[in-house]
Amino acid sequence: MNIQDILNYLPHRYPFLLVDKVQSVDTDKLVAIKNVTFNEPFFTGHFPDVPVMPGVLIIEALAQAAGILAYKTEGYDPSEMLFYLASIDNVRFKRKVIPGDQLILNATFTGRKRNFWKIHGEAIVDGEVACVADILCAAQKEEKK
Repeated sequence: MNIQDILNYLPHRYPFLLVDKVQSVDTDKLVAIKNVTFNEPFFTGHFPDVPVMPGVLIIEALAQAAGILAYKTEGYDPSEMLFYLASIDNVRFKRKVIPGDQLILNATFTGRKRNFWKIHGEAIVDGEVACVADILCAAQKEEKK
């Protein structure tokens, strides 16, 4: 999926869209990319002399990848249904993410109960795990304006 396809699934827009490309997706796993550049607006205030991507934004990137996986798994129409972040568990940050890094976002479907999807996320840089988290997404019917 390229950026135009992603824009059809996610309601986020600049500067909050944090998935640049989806490399692969099947019934229970998605692999996406977030290119981290020095031009990101958060780097001006998040440790200006030593720029580090905020952990909450790494989690958000994983949650966005999880949302795309949930849409693709269920075949929901993004114009009728939105996925919201419901909870995050077992989060661990294992390395810094800095300008020039490419985050590989792995989202793996681990279970579903009613309108809640459980997804395990991993953000990887240069073959090293930067962050892991268990994400819960909730589906809700919405009328987009």
